[in-house]
Amino acid sequence: MAPVFTNSNGCPIPEPFATQRVGKHGPLLLQDFNLIDSLAHFDRERIPERVVHAKGSGAFGEFEVTDDITDIVGSAFLDTVGKKTKIFTRFSTVGGELGSADAARDPRGFSTKFYTEEGNLDLVYNNTPVFFIRDPSKFPHFIHTQKRNPQTHLKDANMFWDYLTTNQESIHQVMTLFSDRGTPASYREMHGYSGHTYKWSNKKGEWHYVQVHFVSDQGVKTLTNEEAGALSGSNPDHAQEDLFKNIAAGNFPSWTCYVQTMTLEQAKAAPFSVFDLTKVWPHKDYPLRRFGKFTLNKNPENYFAEVEQAAFSPAHTVPFMEPSADPVLQSRLFSYADTHRHRLGTNYTQIPVNCPVTGAVFNPHMRDGAFQVNGNLGAHPNYLATDKPVEFKQFSLQEDQEVWEGAACPFHWKYTDDDFIQATALYKVLGKYPNQQKNLAHNVAVHAAAADHAIQDRVIEYFNKVSHELGSNIKKELLQLSPRK
Repeated sequence: MAPVFTNSNGCPIPEPFATQRVGKHGPLLLQDFNLIDSLAHFDRERIPERVVHAKGSGAFGEFEVTDDITDIVGSAFLDTVGKKTKIFTRFSTVGGELGSADAARDPRGFSTKFYTEEGNLDLVYNNTPVFFIRDPSKFPHFIHTQKRNPQTHLKDANMFWDYLTTNQESIHQVMTLFSDRGTPASYREMHGYSGHTYKWSNKKGEWHYVQVHFVSDQGVKTLTNEEAGALSGSNPDHAQEDLFKNIAAGNFPSWTCYVQTMTLEQAKAAPFSVFDLTKVWPHKDYPLRRFGKFTLNKNPENYFAEVEQAAFSPAHTVPFMEPSADPVLQSRLFSYADTHRHRLGTNYTQIPVNCPVTGAVFNPHMRDGAFQVNGNLGAHPNYLATDKPVEFKQFSLQEDQEVWEGAACPFHWKYTDDDFIQATALYKVLGKYPNQQKNLAHNVAVHAAAADHAIQDRVIEYFNKVSHELGSNIKKELLQLSPRK
């Protein structure tokens, strides 16, 4: 039976394109609610796009525990081999607007929501294991330089490279970004990384620092700079199309999940800070340990409802999993949820794609607000009333495991030559693969050629600190692309 066409309050509309007016050709009447209802909704149907990660694609699936890791984590969804949990994953570019090209040279967001029996767990990751910053106060400055010039409203190579070359901790991520890994061939053919250090605890209260890796079972495939440029023109939505069509055809992409662990003693002995987002943990020192696999097997029914309104935050966690003292992570714990409240409204967790599957959200003091749709706890008092008993579930907290002491003081990580050690190691790794060192120099030169010569000189020196060979190759191509008088 076909649905009856109505207005927003459910009243049937016999003629959807008819409007009330004076006579057949006179002015419209303000009393025509059906017209006003339609136009008013149309005027408001675009919500603010995300400040970062605006362009994205998503799909539903399931996570399955493949290996017992209860010795390092006590979370319920990981307590039994073979246990399955519903998930939703959203992939995205970072710096571009909603209409930008999927093939842009940009990190890729890789966020997964686990609908567990203990609430929703959001693993808000990227496809690169490091990031550009380690001081959270730099984030707005950095993002602004990667977007548009406030006067010309154009992408600006001077802004881009001026920031990066004067903040040398960015070099490790920039090396990754300007290798061919900076232009993945598809969302299916890239890995995901926690980047940040987190803390996991078992039910005995024993804890580890951890980093998580999602390894693509499809392998990794990348595009050259020229291939990415061509795709941006011919099919700017190629990654969205690839993901949707493969899932629709039953070619379900999957990722194997691994965790690296580090004890407090190991962290103290490491040659880098465990809270430094610009550093990776060497696999030889902190080997990968498999614990699960997830598969994406269902496309969204409605993009806006399920992808555009999806809201992830690293603060959305479950028992036995906690953030570390990584300062960039600590700032994200506030910033992500704050963004969702601005973009989607105070009650963004009531949107179906963000709703916990437990059906047991109970916080009587958090009431009212825009788009309150779950009954608002009815007549229950809006505080913890003494005549309304509440159960408090206990689990092992990590409250006594890290003890911090010191004066409240401003802190900004100082630059040292250590910032280039892992970047140099990455350059040597690229040398093991055909053309990858050459492509890195080419990709940098093509982008930096649009910058002023003074900034180009800083770009060359920036990469010289990684490898004189790399700096020299960038310089040679820059002189060809941007000749000097």
